[in-house]
Amino acid sequence: MGDDCAETFLEDAEGPVREVLLSTYLLDATAVTNAQFATFVARTGYISNAEQAGWSFVFHSQVTASARAAVRQSAVAETPWWLSVDEACWRTPEGPGSDTAGRQNHPVVHVSWHDAAAYATWAGKRLPTEAEWEMAARSGMRGLRYPWGDEFRPSGQYRCNVWQGRFPDIDTGEDGFTGTCPVDAYAANAFGLYNMSGNVWEWCDDWWSASWHVANTHATRVNPRGPHSGTAKAIRGGSYLCHAAYCNRYRVSARSSNAPAASTGHMGFRCAADAVVGIDTSAQRRPEA
Repeated sequence: MGDDCAETFLEDAEGPVREVLLSTYLLDATAVTNAQFATFVARTGYISNAEQAGWSFVFHSQVTASARAAVRQSAVAETPWWLSVDEACWRTPEGPGSDTAGRQNHPVVHVSWHDAAAYATWAGKRLPTEAEWEMAARSGMRGLRYPWGDEFRPSGQYRCNVWQGRFPDIDTGEDGFTGTCPVDAYAANAFGLYNMSGNVWEWCDDWWSASWHVANTHATRVNPRGPHSGTAKAIRGGSYLCHAAYCNRYRVSARSSNAPAASTGHMGFRCAADAVVGIDTSAQRRPEA
């Protein structure tokens, strides 16, 4: 687990490289889709954090013309390309006037960590730990840079949905997509998992820390987790907005974080579950989950 190559972000504490031991577990092959989240909401009446707050962050070039009047004046100074848009949520990802029509198989976005955890509980699952997420992304191989190998474009082929062009103004879509793509786009890794790099950041269960594993390397070797508390939750995998020159965090060791109640147009999640030896776990899962 971890990486010490020149591409790592020291402030994110991707290293040190260390061997960890994990109990057997299950991980969904894809991120949770708009259709799956809609089923959850229809059956439970759940109201997401973004809906409760009345707004969410939308990437500047994705705000629809009809939603321009809903853009708030306040913005994050360090990332001016994120606009706070009234009524933006998982139902209306680009703001008022938008919807998820034609994107039922795309990952649900504008979901907070709380939203993801609520869905996972309803589905009889949970969110993965960072260690579980990374091990699955590496498909069990040591030192792998991407879920498919060490070369970003093997044989000249794109294997994930990230930004091409000049960030944050021009995304050429050379990989086939601008914005999100279907959860099963591109080839799966050796474990049969899709889009572990790019598309959307995926929430993990761990509290975020840039020093915990460095200071507790020997104490966090068996089913490691982050600290017991914190102000932000870990996210993994990068997104369609990651660019090699700006946010090269679609490598399997890369990590970042966000507040557990935060929501944006590039964060989603997939679920994990404990594996019970000798029991057909497929019977424990809801077909639509």
